[in-house]
Amino acid sequence: MTSIEFAKKIKLKALEMAYTAKSSHVGGILSVADIVAVLYHDIARFNVQNPQDEERDRIVLSKGHCCAAIYAALAECGFFPLEELKTFGQNGSRFSCHISHKVPGVELSSGSLGHGAPVACGMALDGKRKQKDYRVFAIVGDGECNEGSVWEMVMFAG
Repeated sequence: MTSIEFAKKIKLKALEMAYTAKSSHVGGILSVADIVAVLYHDIARFNVQNPQDEERDRIVLSKGHCCAAIYAALAECGFFPLEELKTFGQNGSRFSCHISHKVPGVELSSGSLGHGAPVACGMALDGKRKQKDYRVFAIVGDGECNEGSVWEMVMFAG
């Protein structure tokens, strides 16, 4: 399977999840699906059997309302059964409509715009200080780039 085919699977599954849950943010979900597909298919190093592996790359979805794309990718990669995604957005489900760290493979719960990128920056700094080889990827939305915490992170990161 190519990353293009993987992206198509993510988009279809995420649209199905949003429709079934009667949730929103479809535009945002679709805007990150190709990025998520390339990260999980071609770039990121992760261990499905050990999601907390210290050597894994970290992927932080700062725009947490677009979580259906990440959940779909994680299911396709084998972190949990695809069938479980049918509970997305339901009361009591671990698949809430904002990304949750309770889901295997998810680094950080997010939802308040502007806090995922600074946390990702801290993860990267921690790895650098500990001389680790992992990489950190932050998926940031355009709207949250106006948040002060993002600007402070950008000024600090350099």
